[in-house]
Amino acid sequence: MRIESAEVVVTSPGRNFVTLRLTTDDGLVGLGDGTLNGRELAVASYLRDHVAPLLVGRDAHRIEDTWQLLHRGAYWRRGPVTMTAIAAVDVALWDLKAKAAGMPLYQLLGGASRNGLLAYGHASGRDTEELFDSIRHHLDEGFRAIRVQISIPGVGSVYGVSSVRAAGERADHYEPAVRAGLSIEEGWDTRAYLRHVPTVFEAVRSEFGAELPLLHDGHHRMTPIQAARLGRDLEPYDLFWLEDCTPTEDQEALRLVRQHTVTPLAIGEVLSSVWDYQTLLRERLVDFVRSSVTHTGGITGLRRLLNLAALHGARSGMHGATDISPVGMAAALHLGLAIHNFGIQEYMPHPDVTGAVFRTSFAFANGLLHPGDEVGLGVDLDVSAADRFPYEPAYLPVARLADGTVHDW
Repeated sequence: MRIESAEVVVTSPGRNFVTLRLTTDDGLVGLGDGTLNGRELAVASYLRDHVAPLLVGRDAHRIEDTWQLLHRGAYWRRGPVTMTAIAAVDVALWDLKAKAAGMPLYQLLGGASRNGLLAYGHASGRDTEELFDSIRHHLDEGFRAIRVQISIPGVGSVYGVSSVRAAGERADHYEPAVRAGLSIEEGWDTRAYLRHVPTVFEAVRSEFGAELPLLHDGHHRMTPIQAARLGRDLEPYDLFWLEDCTPTEDQEALRLVRQHTVTPLAIGEVLSSVWDYQTLLRERLVDFVRSSVTHTGGITGLRRLLNLAALHGARSGMHGATDISPVGMAAALHLGLAIHNFGIQEYMPHPDVTGAVFRTSFAFANGLLHPGDEVGLGVDLDVSAADRFPYEPAYLPVARLADGTVHDW
């Protein structure tokens, strides 16, 4: 099964996506997600100009060999652009292999380890009343686990909460990438955040009870000692996890957080390989691995990481916001269904316009996601529809402190 063509499709139905489309000499088509939020064209160029010429004529069945060729053979290893490009190739090859085998991808990965994947939704609000409405809306939609984000008094726009909405748009809709020539800037005050968030979770628990799994994303905004304080302050509210409590690059910093709190920690959506996790997993500093198939070298790369995580008692919590395309989401669901150490799946549904380009077979019901039983990934790309949605520049915001200092976003 030889690769006959490798096409890179850049489209923007609701937001920008990069899709690798591999076609074999017997007419099978495999898809891979190469979307890197705010840097999409870097991956598109990497794939189109440097990777595609290496793929034409190769045996599509040789997935591990191709992964190693692209990782070791380039000399410049790792990094988000490289690993996202490798992921696009890897997922497309797994899609092809499963189609050639005539089975859904999760069967090729060892079969299902569960009936469905517990998913969490994103509830948010500018105040407690709006937040409560958002939580109720998610519960009505069937979610059994909820991420809670709220505006901070005295602070303007805040990560996870939309401050500007189109007419008729859901109050808790949130897309951080702004379609503009430059990044917008948001203010930030960590001390105000640390004072406010515990009171919010106290109110949520009082309103919705002790059984509902609650999650929260700190989005790298805290120093290690601040993160330790928040983790300790949130202990009475029994969080499912506290995500990205401090910048991920300094892995040893999690030792201090771990020393002061038993709140479960999730981290890693900005990490791109198994080598980035060695200290975090060996010293059992995290409970959930947040890396995605799309940004961590594909199914081959992420499964390698999750196998290591399993040896150290950590579970999956794959990134699944709308910057993961339906192709990447489907890949995550197939992998999550097959592995033993699945934890929870982030699920932020794409807008209807995205469905005009990507037809999917995965489904959400009763709080659980399932990839479906179509052969391969179960995702089709309508190329003619994709052409109707050209790329639009879109950038993530920049956070600044009150004195103008650039802060972690």
